[in-house]
Amino acid sequence: MISARNITLAYGKRVLFDEVNINFTKGNCYGVIGANGAGKSTFLKILSGEIEPNKGTVEITPGERMAVLKQNQFEFDDCTVLNTVLMGHKRLWDVMHEKDALYAKEDFSEEDGMRAGELEAEFGEMGGYEAESNAASFLNSLGVHDDMHQSLMSEIPSNFKVRVLLAQALFGNPDILLLDEPTNGLDIETIGWLENFLADYENIVLVVSHDRHFLDTVCTHVADVDRSKIKVFTGNYTFWYESSQLMSRQINDKNKKNEEKRQALLDFIARFSANASKSKQATSRKKALEKLTIEEIEPSNRKYPGIIFQPLREVGNQILNVENLSKSVDGRKLFDKVSFSVNKGEKIAFLSKDPLAITAFFDIITENAAIEGGKYEWGTTITKAYLPQENNEFFKEGLSLMDWLRQFVPPHVTDADEPFIRGFLGKMLFSGDDIQKKTNVLSGGEKVRCMVSRMMLQNPNLVILDQPTNHLDLESIQSFNEGCQTFPGIVFITSHDHTFMQTVANRIIELTPKGIIDRLMTFDEYMEDTRVKELRAEMYA
Repeated sequence: MISARNITLAYGKRVLFDEVNINFTKGNCYGVIGANGAGKSTFLKILSGEIEPNKGTVEITPGERMAVLKQNQFEFDDCTVLNTVLMGHKRLWDVMHEKDALYAKEDFSEEDGMRAGELEAEFGEMGGYEAESNAASFLNSLGVHDDMHQSLMSEIPSNFKVRVLLAQALFGNPDILLLDEPTNGLDIETIGWLENFLADYENIVLVVSHDRHFLDTVCTHVADVDRSKIKVFTGNYTFWYESSQLMSRQINDKNKKNEEKRQALLDFIARFSANASKSKQATSRKKALEKLTIEEIEPSNRKYPGIIFQPLREVGNQILNVENLSKSVDGRKLFDKVSFSVNKGEKIAFLSKDPLAITAFFDIITENAAIEGGKYEWGTTITKAYLPQENNEFFKEGLSLMDWLRQFVPPHVTDADEPFIRGFLGKMLFSGDDIQKKTNVLSGGEKVRCMVSRMMLQNPNLVILDQPTNHLDLESIQSFNEGCQTFPGIVFITSHDHTFMQTVANRIIELTPKGIIDRLMTFDEYMEDTRVKELRAEMYA
């Protein structure tokens, strides 16, 4: 068990934590959630001892080992990949080196022999004789293959360094596992492996993530960081979100009888409990939900932005025709022979094993990049709004948010006065003096929210979204997701967010160096389809 006792931390007048008391127990996975800046990562650093609180203590059951997902990709540059993983179990690593140093001595004494025997016994108890094969297995599962294992960390690409550091944290079956954004840099297949690993993990896991599908798959509890406190709720992220929203609506509805409210919540808990069916954790999660009382559910204090795209006109019959588009970068074929037409009602998820491919395709069809081969044609009724992955070029001048957004008022708007502009900023939670903030000092998340305000201002009937969840907190991601689900127009999207892709898209197009795979199905159906798997193997061979 790991416990936080009276944890208080403040930076000047800003209080992150005020007398936080919380226990984390074996067999549970806790999703640590909260708005950007609430202190999620900071709390993990307090638990790991990296940050000292102003007041309070962290207590760990004696003899238990903690592992932390390191964030510094350069910390182990002088070590081999395999040794970096082994170093995740510090005691095992220390015993290995002490043992090897003893055996290397020229004047090996009887005392040395006794010490070596003790070390050999401890080494065996810790699984030392299987350590290298286990470390290699973790690496291979995370996509870091044998030919890299003896390379120095400084010699491998940054996206593989992230995977090595994750293998380091998982290695050796730690009693307490702290993971801050563990899915960053992972592809869909590797995230799936990690989900299955953690869903079956029998020790304590605390994880910070903006990936809702990941949180739903692995978490038995939600630890909500809000208003300088942390409260633990039974269930995964979706259960926490939907139950807190339900409670909030019922509190606001003064006409409902108390018993009706209570019964609705009980029915909701029962339905959710019945669906908790994945992994070894499922039984304990189901029992915990069945014991859950209404008093344990509270409405969320979060503020959710209002992301609502309102088309000025309906799309016509001709939306977009693409014929034989191709693109290469530095001699590498990103995609080739891309041909398709878009139909009414379609929301298309674009996939590729090369992330540059989709960005390049979106840049071409939005006239932000030149055509290399082929052609495309938009329908005359289409009004499109694009959310690019990189947005720095939009924020070079230090304008106020009000003046920045005013630049993008479309010609059909004739009354773009201050209340009109303020309304669009307000939907994205910029209120009061926020609208005078200069755009050259905005955070990554604030820039994305500005870009979404710009999109809504266009009244588009087609939106193009390149990694829309980057830099956003869970509240903004949830609102963005729901806004795209209810949007009556056309959506083009690519995202690492599994839930976003699954709940929005009804068609999947994968761009490959040998053409496209095009299917009318959901994201999950696409990823599980046997024929699609065979085609993907052929296209990337």
